[in-house]
This record gives sequence, structure tokens and C-alpha cells, in this order.
Amino acid sequence: MIERILKSKLIEMANKYPIVTLTGPRQSGKSTLLRNSFQDYEYVSLEDPDMRLFATDDPRGFLSTYPNKTIIDEVQRVPSLFSYIQTHTDKENKEGMYMLAGSHNFLLMESVNQSLAGRTAVLKLLPFSHYEMEKGEILPSSVNEEIFKGAYPRIYDKAINPDDYYPFYIQTYVERDVRLLRNIGDLSKFIKFLKLCAGRIGQLLNLSSLANESGISVTAATNWLSILEASYICYLLKPDYNNYAKRLVKTPKLYFYDTGLACSLLDIQNAEQITTHFLRGGLFENLVINEFVKESYNRGIEPGLSFWRDSTGNEVDLLRMIGGKQYAYEIKSGATYSPDFFKGISKWAKLSNTPTEQCFAIYNGDRDIKTSAGQVNGWNHFSLH
Repeated sequence: MIERILKSKLIEMANKYPIVTLTGPRQSGKSTLLRNSFQDYEYVSLEDPDMRLFATDDPRGFLSTYPNKTIIDEVQRVPSLFSYIQTHTDKENKEGMYMLAGSHNFLLMESVNQSLAGRTAVLKLLPFSHYEMEKGEILPSSVNEEIFKGAYPRIYDKAINPDDYYPFYIQTYVERDVRLLRNIGDLSKFIKFLKLCAGRIGQLLNLSSLANESGISVTAATNWLSILEASYICYLLKPDYNNYAKRLVKTPKLYFYDTGLACSLLDIQNAEQITTHFLRGGLFENLVINEFVKESYNRGIEPGLSFWRDSTGNEVDLLRMIGGKQYAYEIKSGATYSPDFFKGISKWAKLSNTPTEQCFAIYNGDRDIKTSAGQVNGWNHFSLH
């Protein structure tokens, strides 16, 4: 079994809170992580119709049966249970009583915020990080292969071909999860919308264009995008609003939590296709930024990430806030270093008065290079750990 970085934070929070809530996309490994980390706990899944009926019809009886040290999976399926958990844990006042897990962030957090505020730590588990795959000796042999395969644990655990895994994942997601979150009449339009989102990876979000091409209203496009965010399919990287220049882009950029899923939606059928694909740069950028997102979530914090772009096209792909300082990263899919890597960063660094020690370029090459403009790191050598 691959050791998950989040495990230590999960155990730490279980010693401080009566409830720990673990959320993340379906099949990211939440159940496996919880059962491995808390082997003396009972395990109950509310996906099981009998258990769901028990928890719905007799919540007090359910909690009497599982009064302590219990993992409750897909807990968002019974929202009414949260109030009873609150009352029960307040009365007992012990740490580590319940580990709650769920895949629908919107439904789960709505219930958590209403009933369990201040009583639970909330952690997020995404698919494998580059570092976890490297340590587990399952890292794909090339960057293109890593982009194509993605990072969902089942692909590696069961040696499933991505061409077989992702279409079923998307089908299950649309037919089950989307219907739980919103009543969408025309699912074919939703799938078209999802595919169009994949074609815009790393680009500024244009909801009007997305709505137009999907044949839906801008309001529907906004709602559907919120569904994709709530179910950990997509996320938006917000622009940095520091007024270093008079005219800044204030539109977010769109990324996917998993590049393998995005490749499937783009009808990419093998890793070799990525070499000449028009979105190769965007997919590589997405792969790298995902590592920063995962690294933050694995420490139990929200990612302090953004990007910077002015109206003349100067851009920094990623800004990361650490200890009150901003670090800048340019991300390039090419394997050859060019001084142009630092063109946008140098402009930003001058405006923001940032030293070159906080400026980096990450590329698909093998050499690490120290330049007067900043540090250049090859992707395979780059580590946030």
C-alpha cells in the first residue's frame, strides 16, 4: 500500500477533535486511508441501503450501535444524522470519536457548517501526488505518461488502463453524483460542457463562451461549474489582485484536479498523443500546479495560490504565499531552458520588489540551473517535500 502524506495530519487531528471530516473526489483513497490509519475503528458506509435506512429512520439507535471509534463513509447521504452526531459527541466529549468521509463537498460541508462547526477538523484527500508515487515506486516513466495516467489510486493498484478507467468514472459521476447535486435535465449537454472545460485547461475562464458552445445560459454554466468544483473535478486559480500595475487581469483560470481525467475528456488515447497535442503546455502546467494544491491539502491547509497577468500579456503562472512572502513560478513544458522563462517573472519581481531567490522556473528538462533571474528546476528533480 502507498503511504499517504495526509496520514500524519489525520492522526494528529483525531487526537484533538471529537470528529475528523475527510473529503475529496470519489476513489481518491479516503476509505482506504481511514481504515489503514484507524484499524481499531468500526467501518460503516451509508452507501449501503440498509445502513442508510437505519441511520435515517433511527439515528439515535444508529449512534447507540456505533457510539465511538467509528468511520462513517459517504456520510452526506444522511444529512439529518449530523445534528445527532453533534449532540452525542458534545455529551461524551472525547477526541477521535468519529471519522466522517464524503465525496460531495457541497452537500458535506453544508451539513458540517450547520451542525459541526468548531467540533470537527476538515481535511481533503486528492489522488496520489508525484511525491507519493515516487516514494511508492509507481511513478510513470515519463511526464507524458504521468499526465495521461493521472493519479487515481485504483489505476495503479489494479493496473487498469486509463482508457478503461476514466470513461466509467465519468459515466458514474454524471449518472449518480451530478443527479444528487442538481436536477439537470439534459445530461448530454452537461457532458459536452465538461468536455469543453477540459479544452480550456490553463486558460482564462470565459463563461459566456462556454455557455454559448454548450447551448446553455450563462446562469446554467455558472451553476454547472460550481457542481464541478464541489465534486472535485475542476478548480479555479484566482488572479493576484496586488496593484503592481494599473491594468491587471481579474479573471480566474480553469484547471482539473486530475490530468488523466482531463485527457479522457479530450479523447487522448495514449501518452504519445500528448507530445503533439495543442493542450500539451496546459496539461503540463496543470500537472505541476496540482502538486502545489496537493502539498497544501496534505498539510491540512487551503492552498494560498494565485497567478498574475497584466493587460499587455506579462504573466506569472503561479504565485505561492509562504510565511507572508510570495514565491513566483513559471511553468514550461519544453525540455530546453531559455532565458525567456523569466520574462514575466522579472517584470513582476521588479514591480513587487521581490528578490530573485523567490523566483523559479519549472520545466520538463533534466538540469537544474541557477541564473541571475532565478532558479530553474527540472520537473523530475522538483520537490515540495
